[in-house]
Amino acid sequence: MNHPHIVIAPLLAALVTAIVTLLLRPYPRAQRYASLLGGVGYAATVAVLFQRVATQGTLVYQLSDWQAPFGISLVADALSTFMLALSALVAVPALLYSVEYLQEADQTLSYHALFHFMLVGVAGSFLTGDLFNLFVWFEVMLMSSYVLVVFYSGPEHTRAALYYVVLNLIGGALMLLAIGGLYATTGTLNMADMAHRLANASQYGIDPAPVLGLSALLFAVFALKAGIVPFQFWVPEAYRAAPAPVTAVLAGVVKKVGVYAIVRLYFGVFAAASLPISFPGIGGESFLAFYGPVMFSMAVASILVGGFGAVDQPDVEGVLAYSSIGQIGFIVLPLAVGATVPAVRELAVVAALVYAVNHGVAKGLLFLAAGATFSGTGSTRFANLGGLAERDLALTGAFFVGALALVGIPPLSGFFGKLLVFDVAVKGAAWGALAAALGGAVLTIAYFSRAWNRAFWGDPVAYQRDTGLVAVVVLLAVVVVALGLGFEPFYDAAADAAGAALDRTGYVDAVLEVTR
Repeated sequence: MNHPHIVIAPLLAALVTAIVTLLLRPYPRAQRYASLLGGVGYAATVAVLFQRVATQGTLVYQLSDWQAPFGISLVADALSTFMLALSALVAVPALLYSVEYLQEADQTLSYHALFHFMLVGVAGSFLTGDLFNLFVWFEVMLMSSYVLVVFYSGPEHTRAALYYVVLNLIGGALMLLAIGGLYATTGTLNMADMAHRLANASQYGIDPAPVLGLSALLFAVFALKAGIVPFQFWVPEAYRAAPAPVTAVLAGVVKKVGVYAIVRLYFGVFAAASLPISFPGIGGESFLAFYGPVMFSMAVASILVGGFGAVDQPDVEGVLAYSSIGQIGFIVLPLAVGATVPAVRELAVVAALVYAVNHGVAKGLLFLAAGATFSGTGSTRFANLGGLAERDLALTGAFFVGALALVGIPPLSGFFGKLLVFDVAVKGAAWGALAAALGGAVLTIAYFSRAWNRAFWGDPVAYQRDTGLVAVVVLLAVVVVALGLGFEPFYDAAADAAGAALDRTGYVDAVLEVTR
């Protein structure tokens, strides 16, 4: 039986937990328990929603029973639940880690409420069915993350937060401007209705040319949120400044919201429009013919900037921050090939989604490992580290698993992610993309080998193990291994998500079923 109310459950779980943790500030122990219970509740609602969508198909909840395209629609399909699952996989361990990592006074004031409000924004972004509410949920997510980046309130934290806030405020203003222009041009903000209208542009009197320009402005905003070159400047400072569990969520989940928006809108909604596009050697009638070269240039630049930047960093967080820039290039690269070569489009989206989940979990693991290292040694600078392999075998092994997952060593999920990226490049005859991916793989090996040698080998430094932190890191390492060993269901879920992203007709029919 179809129960569309389940669609709103992850949102409510995160929102209720945020409010309860605010009310429980006078009772720190109860606040922490409520936060952890709310995190588990969020994961449970995501799991139930994932299962319902897998068995029943796309679920749509119309708030206050106002039907689309006039009301607010929440849409759960295979793509949105796939991304929600990633958020739960990273956020719940990060929350558990937070309880042990942060001082009690730091947790009591606002940390737990802000963490769950950030999850509210993430869940809302993945579930919303219209562009304006995508903007709203982006802002909910980002306003919470602004405070979490400046959480420690030191000069370097304030500077990082200033970069982060100013750039994202500019991005928010541009996003609102683009959304207003799209409404004026298409007459709707509902994603399904916009896709339907763009597919029948002449019937609705829509000129596709301004839609392409406005969508390009919107694309720049999503690239900023995802930290894709040339919009990556906020990433290193913000990732260094935020507490380790927050950075794990920023890199593992929040950046992926921008990727999700690109897949949902550009491969689903805007791809419905027809407009002759011509570049040297490239042409087509879809907007994607324009975005293919754009995404390719940004992906290659991200791989190179992130890779070369990570090779020469003085600390673990710096390596991981620049690595995140490079790895987002690996996610966008197959999308660029798929946008240009329709024959491999579905495989390209699968590759991007598999790589996004692998990066989200593995990078979350590595940032938490960096936090455990700081807790044990008082530093993450390579000059102050060494010999951790002799001091803590579990932490060493977990870091090694995360690094290998991003390098792409079998049987870890990163191997299959990279293999899919290479497969897309070969099948699409995109030799430039293949060269970029191979070069990026070499850079990944180089910077992780350097980090490994500097931090875990050599003369041992003083180290005091925090068993709770290391246990969470090991838990995520187990998840990384499990994703690789159980890759078949993981791949099937990614394939279903890619199919949902590209099934424009199915999405439109599900959302507009009552009104059409």
